[in-house]
Amino acid sequence: MGLQSFMSPAAVNLVADGTFHALKDNPKPQGGASVASLLSAFVPTWTTAILFIAIFTAIRHRYPKIYAPRTYIGSIPEKDRTPCESRSWFDWYHTLRVVPDKFTLYHQSIDSYLYLRFLKTLIFICVTGCVLTWPILIPINATGGGSSSQLDKITIGNISDSKKLYAHAVIAWVFFSFVMFTVARERLWLIGLRQAWNTAKSNAQRLSSRTVLFLSAPEEALDEQNYQKYFGDDAVRIWPATKAEKLEKLVSERSSKVEQLEAAETSMIQTANKKGRKGAKKSGNRNSSTTTFDSLPPDVKKSLRPTHILKTPPVGKRVDSIEWLRDQIKDKDSEISRLRGSYKATATDGAAAVFVEFRTLAAAQRAYQQTTSSEILALNHRFTGVSPGEVIWPNLSLPPARRISQQGAATALVVATIAFWFIPVAFVGAVSNVSYLARNYKWLSFLNNLPDVVMGLLTGLVPPLLTSLLSKYVPNIFRYLFKKFGEPTNTSAELKVLRWNMVFQVIHVFLVTAVASGSAAAIPIIAREAAQNPIGVPALLANTLPTSANFYLTYFLVQGLTSASDNLLNYSDLLVYLLSDYILDKTPRQKYNRYTSLRSMAWGKNFPKFTNFAIIAIAYSCIAPLVLGFAAAGLALFYVSYRYMLLYTVQPKIDTKGHAYTMALQHLLTGVYIAELSLIGLFGLRKATGPSIMIAVLFVLTIIYNTTLNRYLKPLEEFLPADLATEPDDDSEQAPLLSSAEEGEAPSHIHRLGQHVNVPEQVLDPIARFFQPHIFASHKAMKAWLRDGDFDEDDVPEYSEDDLKKAYLNPALTSSTPLVWLPRDEMGVSKVEVRENEHLELKATDEGAWVDEKGTVKWNEEDFGEVPVFKRSVKW
Repeated sequence: MGLQSFMSPAAVNLVADGTFHALKDNPKPQGGASVASLLSAFVPTWTTAILFIAIFTAIRHRYPKIYAPRTYIGSIPEKDRTPCESRSWFDWYHTLRVVPDKFTLYHQSIDSYLYLRFLKTLIFICVTGCVLTWPILIPINATGGGSSSQLDKITIGNISDSKKLYAHAVIAWVFFSFVMFTVARERLWLIGLRQAWNTAKSNAQRLSSRTVLFLSAPEEALDEQNYQKYFGDDAVRIWPATKAEKLEKLVSERSSKVEQLEAAETSMIQTANKKGRKGAKKSGNRNSSTTTFDSLPPDVKKSLRPTHILKTPPVGKRVDSIEWLRDQIKDKDSEISRLRGSYKATATDGAAAVFVEFRTLAAAQRAYQQTTSSEILALNHRFTGVSPGEVIWPNLSLPPARRISQQGAATALVVATIAFWFIPVAFVGAVSNVSYLARNYKWLSFLNNLPDVVMGLLTGLVPPLLTSLLSKYVPNIFRYLFKKFGEPTNTSAELKVLRWNMVFQVIHVFLVTAVASGSAAAIPIIAREAAQNPIGVPALLANTLPTSANFYLTYFLVQGLTSASDNLLNYSDLLVYLLSDYILDKTPRQKYNRYTSLRSMAWGKNFPKFTNFAIIAIAYSCIAPLVLGFAAAGLALFYVSYRYMLLYTVQPKIDTKGHAYTMALQHLLTGVYIAELSLIGLFGLRKATGPSIMIAVLFVLTIIYNTTLNRYLKPLEEFLPADLATEPDDDSEQAPLLSSAEEGEAPSHIHRLGQHVNVPEQVLDPIARFFQPHIFASHKAMKAWLRDGDFDEDDVPEYSEDDLKKAYLNPALTSSTPLVWLPRDEMGVSKVEVRENEHLELKATDEGAWVDEKGTVKWNEEDFGEVPVFKRSVKW
């Protein structure tokens, strides 16, 4: 008995040809609004994109801090700066054309390079999908015999002859097999790259590469005399981390008071000089430097000093702000010194962590991979490659039970957030088909009176914009929850954000929106069908899914044009920078921090967004092939914009060491699963038994393939093999760099086959490299690939003994009182304030900053060597 036997006659008509014959009193929707919606979305987005790029080109050279900081800023080592020959209008285009993506690998991070490679891989998959599907499926769909029109005519919904669905099944086998092979190929390539990258001398000898973080450490493992019992003879140093909440709070408060002191003294300097210039102007003397602060009467000096009313005991008393802040800083200093003196790295119930340095990378990897303690949960959670700057110190000293419960609570809140988002996302999906709803609900009938242009904007442009806006802030919520609920490092938190944001993207941006958009037109019939025969509702929903493809055409269009151009113009950061420089930032430190802080890259936000792009394209590849082309175009625009950002403007603060790319590749197969399940449902509705069996077999094989692939590749993706970590120097005669096939002495299998049929080497090489990753993406091949550029493998970081002692200690235990940095002025107010601060043993200086003739604070942006608070970063 077929599915149609479970449906009412009205529903049968709907399923039969994708139209709504049951709606006798209303016009039959033929998909005619799809082209109008597409054009309505294209015109304003294209206009906006052109405008943004024009503005970007015109103002880029005037604001290098916003548009090209990586070419000159002193906080980036000169060897890592992006080459820039001039500040002309179009020099950036030349740089994008000649500087390879590989530059970001050598001079930024492995994640930066892999992100660009990921976008190119997605474009490659979508373009290949277009080549496979468009010449075959679009003509078949267009002549399928259904009654659909315009863009709906070239979807599977226009097929009335089930025999034609064999073409869709065959193309599905070819394209989905290609996607699965591409994912496997990229995972193998990434394994080879990460192995070559991690074992390179410049990375293998980093302190972070040789250090392992163990959580839930027993008290005995924190003993300097006892640690080798737990971690072996290759352990050379430990840094215990136990609870220090009060100390961390005091250090934070002290830093805050220093910043307040700088603000108060800077304000006094500006006020004194402003009055000095006014006085000199009244007296006819243009040179205000003849009046010094020391020469002013005591009552005038006192009137210049800022005051405030206390909100702490004694409440309501007015005090001298500068003197009060100095006393507060000294009190905090004394309390910090007392607590540090009594601090001891001991803890009970495993509420401690320990960083352990090992002699070599191999020893660290062995410790990371083995069970260290027989106690339950002790030293169980461990992390390697952790830099001191990414540690979330308050989260290290959590008892195991509390850590587990907090992780569970964080997961529950994340799931609740995803569940809550069903309401607004479903509403957005329904808006995309509001014209259908307006015909069938009287309270929405007023929308039928709107002009076509307005209706086109409402159904074409508004829904993708709202979808983008709704999904924009979700990763920030997830990140806050994971950090607040116990994740020990920013990297581990970001990877969890990536995983759960992927769930959110697939559920809401794809599935919920697709169902809401595709089924909105069928809501009247679905409501009646649900009352008459609930079993037929899933069949109705499955049949309407092809029409939801129109939503994603506009979604890719809006995202690719507006968001990519917005990445270039970056008007939000420009406005914030200008506003802060003139209004918000008053002290030299505030201006320095604003100037040297570059935009970061949120991998947990970016990877899932574009993984979902590809998942949608793959899922619709055999249902509505046009989606593949729009996805490819949108991804290409994003690739250009992100390439510019990584070369010119951003500095990622989190390095997942390639794990983000690994997870994104694994998530990519979600599109294959959804596509196969959708085709099984659609073929079943049309009683296409043969195609249904073909896709069902493919679905089973996909599960087997994915399970097998994960089983064998996961250990290599998570761990570094011991034989590679201990291999001899690649430059030695005993360790040849490449195998004979890799060196070209013995051709690969594909090369041999190609030579028999006289295929040119220029064609054979890329084919062989793609289809034989076991040869061309092996560890040794990737070693050679790394060296084929400006990779400096001998750039081994050096550490002083003092650096090593403090490297993985909680900053609350080692940080000194921040230097009080004031701007120099003509009247000498800064000299007096520096002298008074140092008299109270507060380090202060007025070097590297000054107050200009207009009373504005300036600092030496050209020479960071003159900036007293500048510290060169250490490659941990």
